[in-house]
Amino acid sequence: MTTRRLQIEVRGLPVEVVRKDIKNLHLGVYPPAGRVRVAVPLRLDDEAVRLAVVSHLGWIRRRRSEFAQQERQSQREFVTGESHYFLGRRYRLDVVEHDGPPTVALSRKASMRLSVRPKTDRSRREGILQGWYRERLRDHLPGLLAKWARRAGSAVAELRIKRMKTRWGTCTPGARRIWLNLELAKKPLSCLEFVLVHEMVHFEEPHHNEHFVDRMDALLPSWRLSRADLNRAPLAHEDWEY
Repeated sequence: MTTRRLQIEVRGLPVEVVRKDIKNLHLGVYPPAGRVRVAVPLRLDDEAVRLAVVSHLGWIRRRRSEFAQQERQSQREFVTGESHYFLGRRYRLDVVEHDGPPTVALSRKASMRLSVRPKTDRSRREGILQGWYRERLRDHLPGLLAKWARRAGSAVAELRIKRMKTRWGTCTPGARRIWLNLELAKKPLSCLEFVLVHEMVHFEEPHHNEHFVDRMDALLPSWRLSRADLNRAPLAHEDWEY
């Protein structure tokens, strides 16, 4: 697909313009800072893009204001007392030093116990917790994949997990491969299901057009609520909107 990118300014507002081989213009405002991005058909010139942005300035400003007021997580140091999230629930981290292999365990009192060897540094503590998140995310995937392969009639040949800065998920339709963001382990389980179905629908429809929306409505009628939950969850430093 042909893609061209440039930056323009509309009434003092920086706007990222991405020209693609698509039929309709798509305008988005993304957290955490309210970045404005417009995906437009190749045929549209800059003036048409400016007019589209100007016509939506009220909505853009409201979205940017919402992001400015949204709860944010501070930089994590992986020390006792911090808040960490798992499946949409907040836990208080309790770091315990012991002479044994590292472990992570949750308690009914909303505590996340991270057991590490003495003098384990921040980077290593983060790596241990990220590894635990990856394992827990994988625990939920077999059931979801089987469920949606039946409902969507579309099997996933390969599914991978990695940390991504700009997407919750992405896919390669030809290879029937899906990538999921590791950060989904921190969000409600319904968000994981929504992203998985979203990418599976992209196997048959690459664009967010009417056919894509109709297919999502048929498969997962509550997908808009799940998307709202995903975007409403506390923002980390590098979170974004789907």
